[in-house]
Amino acid sequence: YLSHPHTSAGRVPTDQGYRYYVDYLMEVQQLSKDEKTAIRQQLDKTNDPSEMLRESSKLLSKISRQLSVVSSPHLSSGVFERLELLPVSSSRLLVVVSVRSGLVRTIMLEVGMDYRRESLDQVGRALNERLSGLTLQQIRDTFVERIRDVQDEKTGLVRLFIESVDQLFDDVGEEKVHIAGTQNIIEQPEFVDPKNFRSVIELIANEDFIVHLLEKHEDSESNFVVTIGSENDETKVRDYSVVTATYNLDGVTGQVGIIGPKRMNYAKMIPLVDHVAKTIAHMLGS
Repeated sequence: YLSHPHTSAGRVPTDQGYRYYVDYLMEVQQLSKDEKTAIRQQLDKTNDPSEMLRESSKLLSKISRQLSVVSSPHLSSGVFERLELLPVSSSRLLVVVSVRSGLVRTIMLEVGMDYRRESLDQVGRALNERLSGLTLQQIRDTFVERIRDVQDEKTGLVRLFIESVDQLFDDVGEEKVHIAGTQNIIEQPEFVDPKNFRSVIELIANEDFIVHLLEKHEDSESNFVVTIGSENDETKVRDYSVVTATYNLDGVTGQVGIIGPKRMNYAKMIPLVDHVAKTIAHMLGS
């Protein structure tokens, strides 16, 4: 459970030693009522979901003094509720897609002509009848089959929807992850070494990698997941510990996490990440 990396250094826990501590010895430090209130008040300053997720990341970084990441909810698993078609100009149409969790996507389409309100309402009703109750992923996979009987609709709107199905019913264009606290992690003693410093900068710059890192644990039955050093499959994070929690909005999920040195204060970090995830779920779902 202990290693002696240098002759002049003291003993330090191995990854297995940290794991034993987290699983059997750690006494979780519950957040105080004042801390929970402060978190809620800080996140309550905006009604915009993206801005709230961005603020969540900043707040988590500020409290933890680690690198913090908050991913946007994965709308592909969300259940379609309805869509509305709103003319913005003679050549632009705003499509508002609502999912059951209460989240909304807005997409601007270039249409090339001015549509009558009656035509928009008619197409909207037809699409809502055929798509209600499906996940956005199911809609993308079966869209053409489900609207086959209205493809010949004279306005050309349905054809436009067929051509734009990936844009309308996917997370394309959405900000995937909000990262904060870069300064926190590069100031840690572990990253004084230029090689380690370069590795952490490369990690932070790769948003797709961080999203993948978070999503590996989204199906866990536990409220939180801790992976320590060599427990991480990816070599880029073998020198770190990762604490993650999933927020769930009626089947639409996202992740909250911190990445930091293996010597981090797990007893404080775990309940912090878990509480921020629960707060996000409550506020986005309310």
